[in-house]
Amino acid sequence: MTFNFWVTCPQPNPQANLRLFCFPYAGGSSAIFRTWPNNLPSNVEVCAVEYPGRGRQIKSAPLTRLEPLVQAIAPVLIPYLDKPFAFFGHSMGGLVSFELTRLLRSQYSLTPFHLFISARRAPQIPLTKPPLHVLSDPDLLNELRSLNGTPKAVLESMELMQMFLPILRADFAVLETYIYSQKQPLECAITVFGGLQDQEVSHEQLQAWREQTIAAFSLHEFNSDHFFIHSHQELLSKLISQELQMRRAI
Repeated sequence: MTFNFWVTCPQPNPQANLRLFCFPYAGGSSAIFRTWPNNLPSNVEVCAVEYPGRGRQIKSAPLTRLEPLVQAIAPVLIPYLDKPFAFFGHSMGGLVSFELTRLLRSQYSLTPFHLFISARRAPQIPLTKPPLHVLSDPDLLNELRSLNGTPKAVLESMELMQMFLPILRADFAVLETYIYSQKQPLECAITVFGGLQDQEVSHEQLQAWREQTIAAFSLHEFNSDHFFIHSHQELLSKLISQELQMRRAI
């Protein structure tokens, strides 16, 4: 397969019979998922999606709207969709993977085998908080400290923050300008993950994903905040593995 700036497979696995595409949270990169193949079945190939403005796409300007983002991702994924595939998205990645699923269905007649949504409210629930992408740099920094997802060393480095803030601001703009449109529910199973101490996403907002599928739905919650993707990575991987095996994808 030719080199692709958008997709990174940390441990390429030509023998795999299933691909799991992973979509990062706001400000995140594909590097979040570099160790994931270690905790998933050997016949699952992990493929992490890289948004513009970071990692191998560091020279590309970050996108600020969801529709152009998913329209850019879809065609570059097509060569990878020659096997059964599933999507996992954390926070921003959850919304990106959901809208990408809808686009693939309408434009390519393709559907993931399974959709894993993590730490993201259901798309039909509108934003109630004031938008972050319009804040000044100092105010945005204060918000980042309260969200608890940015390493302290990064927050305290002026140089790193000068690189990081424009990316984060663009990602927040993607989320905060999103307008949900009513369409037919998906036909793939949806599994949702949440943190019991997550101040951003409530149990009810996670449960509301049930409306988005006519297939199986399940919800798992961790004793953690918004970033259980790091603090509970092993358990998260175990639950993903179980769901894939239960649905007979493996």
